[in-house]
Amino acid sequence: MSEEKSIPAQLAPYKTAVEEGRRYFWCACGRSQKQPLCDGSHKGTGLEPMAYVADKTGDVWFCGCKATGKSPLCDGSHKTLES
Repeated sequence: MSEEKSIPAQLAPYKTAVEEGRRYFWCACGRSQKQPLCDGSHKGTGLEPMAYVADKTGDVWFCGCKATGKSPLCDGSHKTLES
């Protein structure tokens, strides 16, 4: 099976509260109903979620468009995509 493409979940980042040392699994496929985190919807797509371990407690901005060059965090790539 060939790998499917990621689809944008939204054209903006997701502000998410994280806890230091905790592991999160960012949805890389765009199909999760629990954005920005994985719910297993990638199964069969050839895509996999990306693990992220918080280095400190606070807010981070997870990518929503799935086009970031700094996965899993937003780098502003959504500003270059068509809505």
